[in-house]
Amino acid sequence: MAAKLKKGDKVVVLAGKDKGKQGEITSVAPKDNKAIVEGVNIAIRHTKQSQASQGGRIAKAMPIDLSNLALLDANGKATRVGFRMDGDKKVRFAKTTGDAI
Repeated sequence: MAAKLKKGDKVVVLAGKDKGKQGEITSVAPKDNKAIVEGVNIAIRHTKQSQASQGGRIAKAMPIDLSNLALLDANGKATRVGFRMDGDKKVRFAKTTGDAI
């Protein structure tokens, strides 16, 4: 199945403790049906100091389920994603505006 949400997409959180927050997808794990969104679902991780990095409490973005995310359209509103054929290419489009993404 084709991916409705991809790395670099601007999304809004629909449910959970960060409901309403917006951010950009930094990575997607289709096998787990999860994505990491910049500035959303932040957890504090305690890390040991090493030669490469300073230790301490580090804020880290944790994965969030794809069902709790919606793509932002050109108007800045949440939209569902559809697929259509433009010539011989399959493209994603926003259901609210009909514009190709």
